[in-house]
Amino acid sequence: MHPDSPKTREILDTLKKFESPDVTYIDDAGGWPIIWQEAHGCEITDVDGKKYLDLTGAFGVAVTGHANPAVVRAGQQQMQTLMHAMGDVHPHALKSELCRKLSQLTFEKWTSTWTDPLHGRTTLCNSGFEAVETALKTAALATGKSGIISFEGGYHGLGYGALNVTHRSHFRQPFLSQLREFGHFVPFPTRHDDATDCLNRIESILESGTVGAVLLEPAQARGGLRFPPHGFLSDLRELTRNYQTLLILDEIYTGFCRTGTWFACEHEGVVPDLICLGKGLTGGFPMAACTGAHTYMEAAWRPSRGEAVHTSTFLGHPVGCAMALAQIGELEGMDACRVVREKGGRLVELLRCGFGGVEGCSVRGMGLMCGVEIGGMALEVAGQRVFRAVREALSKGYIFLPCGEFGNIVSWTPPYVISDGELERSVGVIVELLASG
Repeated sequence: MHPDSPKTREILDTLKKFESPDVTYIDDAGGWPIIWQEAHGCEITDVDGKKYLDLTGAFGVAVTGHANPAVVRAGQQQMQTLMHAMGDVHPHALKSELCRKLSQLTFEKWTSTWTDPLHGRTTLCNSGFEAVETALKTAALATGKSGIISFEGGYHGLGYGALNVTHRSHFRQPFLSQLREFGHFVPFPTRHDDATDCLNRIESILESGTVGAVLLEPAQARGGLRFPPHGFLSDLRELTRNYQTLLILDEIYTGFCRTGTWFACEHEGVVPDLICLGKGLTGGFPMAACTGAHTYMEAAWRPSRGEAVHTSTFLGHPVGCAMALAQIGELEGMDACRVVREKGGRLVELLRCGFGGVEGCSVRGMGLMCGVEIGGMALEVAGQRVFRAVREALSKGYIFLPCGEFGNIVSWTPPYVISDGELERSVGVIVELLASG
């Protein structure tokens, strides 16, 4: 690794002293992490003026590019007029506008041809795990059943409710003594042969009559870019309907065109009962949403009589609402689904060309949510190999993230404004680094 500059080292030393020690990984040898200073489009500039190409979208957030001018302008203008409102007491106009827009993008669109079409009702939140916990509460209230079925490898956030349905022991184990553990975990299927066994296991749990909802990421991001076989989501939808169990889709990562449709469930035409949204919603402002079919939201939550049961100080923040509406407008204006499908197809071609002949490597992706898994060795060893490549790529000006429980997958979730040339260069640098060990 390369030594840090004095400016970077000073900032990192301050973090080491004053930030909680579990938060930022700092390599004592230098070179990791960098300190971000500016971000525009797909380009990051650190405090020393060095430029980087962002292949992560900052955890998939910057879908229309970092500091998208329209989104920034909307936030700035809102700050000048109304910086903060009173979430569940005295609302502002943009909150109603955003809730209506989310309804139009989801349940109104999905059920427009039904005899009794649905509309969406939304609880705005500050982060993804809060959206998940809102969905969990809604399911419990609407069904009277506390059990939740979720999937191995799933990541739904780290609040105490969300930890019950987040599978990875790294996050759960330190707090097991404080968890009620109402989650039932089943394997996440990645092949058709696995899907039948998974559905059978789900049905056997549903027969207990204690489960109110099934919670699923239509594609696991942090869990290792894992995609279920086509048809699984439709079969799961039918199964949950048969048992009068809610289907909650966590589309915090996959929503807002990441997989080439506005929401990943649209690849199979599946209508969930509740959908959790975040990341790409605002382009950077901390905001998420739980949007549900009006029937279930109204069954779960009584009209407020002056004191909301589930709320927060910053609920429906005006700046976040302004940025979200601008972000959605940008996605519509750029025809983001088409752009993502085209660029994602090109990226998969590049990855298959670069890694197709490499033993133990597998390429997978949907839209601009792609990656290459390094295999042919112990998973821990593969993870170490990937992290070395990602660190060296950083020194060359490319920001990547490993994913999966063992970190043995190099992931691409870039802003949608990335160019074909930038995609090609990013694949080339990873092929080169992994080929050299």
